[in-house]
Amino acid sequence: MFDYLIVGAGFAGSVLAERLANGSNKKVLICDKRPHIAGNAYDCYDNEGVLIHKYGPHIFHTNSKEVFDYLSRFTEWRSYEHRVLASVDGMLVPIPINLDTINKLYGLNLTAFEVKEFLEKVRENRAVLRTSEDVVVNAVGKELYEKFFRNYTRKQWGLDPSELDASVTARVPTRTSRDDRYFTDSYQAMPRHGYTRMFEKMLDNPNIKIILNCDYREIVKDISFRQMIYTGPIDEFFDYRYGKLPYRSLEFKHETHDTEKFQTAPVVNYPNEQAYTRITEFKYLTGQEHRKTSVVYEYPQAEGDPYYPIPRPENAELYNRYRVLAEARSDVHFVGRLATYKYYNMDQIVAQSLTQYGKIAGMKRQEATSLVLEKQPAIKTPLYSNGNGVRVNVSGGV
Repeated sequence: MFDYLIVGAGFAGSVLAERLANGSNKKVLICDKRPHIAGNAYDCYDNEGVLIHKYGPHIFHTNSKEVFDYLSRFTEWRSYEHRVLASVDGMLVPIPINLDTINKLYGLNLTAFEVKEFLEKVRENRAVLRTSEDVVVNAVGKELYEKFFRNYTRKQWGLDPSELDASVTARVPTRTSRDDRYFTDSYQAMPRHGYTRMFEKMLDNPNIKIILNCDYREIVKDISFRQMIYTGPIDEFFDYRYGKLPYRSLEFKHETHDTEKFQTAPVVNYPNEQAYTRITEFKYLTGQEHRKTSVVYEYPQAEGDPYYPIPRPENAELYNRYRVLAEARSDVHFVGRLATYKYYNMDQIVAQSLTQYGKIAGMKRQEATSLVLEKQPAIKTPLYSNGNGVRVNVSGGV
């Protein structure tokens, strides 16, 4: 008898498994369709020995000391501040748009005060910011919108910015300083030994069992458990009763090059001509020293694994119909990006999961986060099943 069946071994499922096992001494079974733990944050070594993020770059950043301290139990950190360039008009310029972006793009030598005046002149006032186009044009005007945002958004989402909720482009700020960091959060770092290692330590508890390469529906009738925590697509859980929720997916093209460095920044965005949206070079992120380097090209697409919920009013309305069904299920907790049809950063998923555990345990999140059972025997080499009756050594990789 398990206390909980958790569907999905990404951040949401793994944080809740760790808390239930270590904080409440509950017995947990995690089931995942993929052949590995860590969800989209999964990293591994390619054939040349370069550490890569299989599902595109995952950059950890947060303003929450609570979230950072919690994850610090399972990893050491490597300080890392993310920087991105955009290929525009034959030049590589900083994105988000800042003072250097404007000066390089237009051959100017403006100061921070002058660039603020420049942006004030080119912006088009939009009284109500309903769409992504409204947000950008209101901040930087039509020309910069066309150069940096419109085509990138069309590729990424398969929709014009005028068709997308304002929240999509509101995530990208505009700066009048030379600050070229992509994020400005208080805590910016990468797990020193990778995300997968962090997840291994998070799930290192004898109360946690893991089955991989397995759809939970294949086993749900054959095991005993009291409650379920579901982190998969909410529409799939209810057999698409009201129809499919729309998502954007990605195709990743990984390459390894016989050179120490491939590009001049960790990520280069390609808003306009190319079919791909960006190229990421992993050694910048991981700090690994290696004579070769690995990169990944990202091609957005409509079909494939669900990555990004599409923020449009009609999609929110459809999700709310599924949410009503979910709220009627007292035996199932719906947690995470896919289960709540909302785009979250990694730290937000951790915070949501800690809050959910607090509700389950009947305590405030801060109290629930700090609760750790003493005298819990450790597993030095955690094992789990791959769904085919084979026990797999986590530390050995997948």
